[in-house]
Amino acid sequence: MAPFFGFLAGYILSQFFRSFLAVIAPELAVELHLDPQALATMQTAWILGFTLMQFPVGWALDTIGPRRTVTATMLAAIVGAVLFARATSSMELDVALALIGIGCSAIYMGAIFVLGRLYSAKRFALLCSWLIGIGSAGNLFAASPLAWAATEIGWRNAMGLIALATALATLLLFFIIRDPVPSSDTRQVGFWRGIWTIMQLKSLWPILPLTAVSYAVLIAERGLWAGPYLSAIHGLGPVDRGNGLLMMAAAMSFGAMVYGPLDHWLHTNKWIVVAGTVLTATSFLYLGFAGPDTSQAITALAILGASGMTYGVLMAHGRSFVPDQLLGRGITLMNMLFIGGAGLIQPLSGTVMNRMKDRPAAEGYATLHIAFGIALVVTLAIYLFSRDVERATQ
Repeated sequence: MAPFFGFLAGYILSQFFRSFLAVIAPELAVELHLDPQALATMQTAWILGFTLMQFPVGWALDTIGPRRTVTATMLAAIVGAVLFARATSSMELDVALALIGIGCSAIYMGAIFVLGRLYSAKRFALLCSWLIGIGSAGNLFAASPLAWAATEIGWRNAMGLIALATALATLLLFFIIRDPVPSSDTRQVGFWRGIWTIMQLKSLWPILPLTAVSYAVLIAERGLWAGPYLSAIHGLGPVDRGNGLLMMAAAMSFGAMVYGPLDHWLHTNKWIVVAGTVLTATSFLYLGFAGPDTSQAITALAILGASGMTYGVLMAHGRSFVPDQLLGRGITLMNMLFIGGAGLIQPLSGTVMNRMKDRPAAEGYATLHIAFGIALVVTLAIYLFSRDVERATQ
């Protein structure tokens, strides 16, 4: 179990880095004179660094193993966190977040690479979801605790402490990870040939659009827009805003924990994802059309946070069609779409909000939430054509 806890420490930090910006975004905007587009670009820099590393990480996992791959990339996260704490311009923040994205790019992939080699597909979704669920404590730390720390010691000192925690997690992983025995024919498949082989798997095609959208809209809401939304529309200060985000983060952790056992008990990936996506889309549309009060809005954010955590089940669904010798590249393709989708959606959402900045704030956030809901409905319609996999046959 030691490797699990090592990966868990790294993944908690990865989750923190995905969502901390929403808590301190209003303070960053004031101190460094950032507009909504600049905030969206900052989050996109993290996503870009993370996404561009996915195929190299997949190749490295298949060929040199998770120990060196994970710990080498995490060095970039340490440098990025230090640079973020010392940044004085939006460009420095962009560079810092890109480095942090690179540093986080192999943590979850390294963990599920090991789990995918050690455990059957029957248990894979359960373990993935539980890692996400427990690891989502990083979202909790990036809510009220970060808001409190930013208020008491300043956001720069708080990020300095996170840089130290990242360095300690890197050392922990270096000493406890052991590479699994590679598949016998892993090294016979070249980098580009392996990618091309995966892209030809037609069973994956209906899954990919929802993969690119489902997590993207969730992380855009939690990692970027939920904080400003609660501030601008509901007038919440840093601590109250952090408490609201804490509820959403706790719901995300709870949802991820529940999805794993559901997959195990109900023997399906597809219909669990369908049910969760319907509820998530409904919550977004409710936020957009209903104009809820503060308590209703926080409740809706919590519901979409819990129901939207289909990440682990979708990953398991896609993994079912990937041959073992291409496991690293297969799972990183899925992860590239999960995070890369956010890399497209977040700057688009920033553009929308920037163009609507002269209109009432409520109109801008309503438009944003409705667009997120519609994107889920459209990609879900495509996903309905996917082939489910009976758990008993795996």
